[in-house]
Amino acid sequence: MSDWLIEASANGWIAEHRERYLRDGAAARLFDTTFAGGPGPVPTLLLTTQGCRSGRPSVMPLIYGEAAGGVVIVASRGGSPSHPGWYFNLCAQERVTVQVGATAYQARARVVAGAERARLWQQMTALYPPFQDYQAQTLRSIPVIVLAPTSA
Repeated sequence: MSDWLIEASANGWIAEHRERYLRDGAAARLFDTTFAGGPGPVPTLLLTTQGCRSGRPSVMPLIYGEAAGGVVIVASRGGSPSHPGWYFNLCAQERVTVQVGATAYQARARVVAGAERARLWQQMTALYPPFQDYQAQTLRSIPVIVLAPTSA
């Protein structure tokens, strides 16, 4: 594994999925979530952010859904009391890199709120029902983020 990938889950199923995705994005885009109580294969993307503290690229595979003008992701961290590291990285920078299948592009991230959050949260929990359990396990409101492609 490359040293710059260590920051974001150096071992376990997240690391394995990321490595498969980096080798063949088209083949690894769908991830079987049944082992974690999920519904089966769900679409995933790779999110690359710049580490706030390390300054190094951090690559995370994440479940995503379609959203008007981009894709939507959820910063669940499995219902942990704190946000995932990639979320802090994403909030601290203007642009991130998104890879869906074999296609990578630059995007701007926007944390959604209000009615838009409620609608997208419902969409994402329909795609991956364990998100509801994660929210029930934590006092924090799990962030929902839209990643919109940029032209440059």
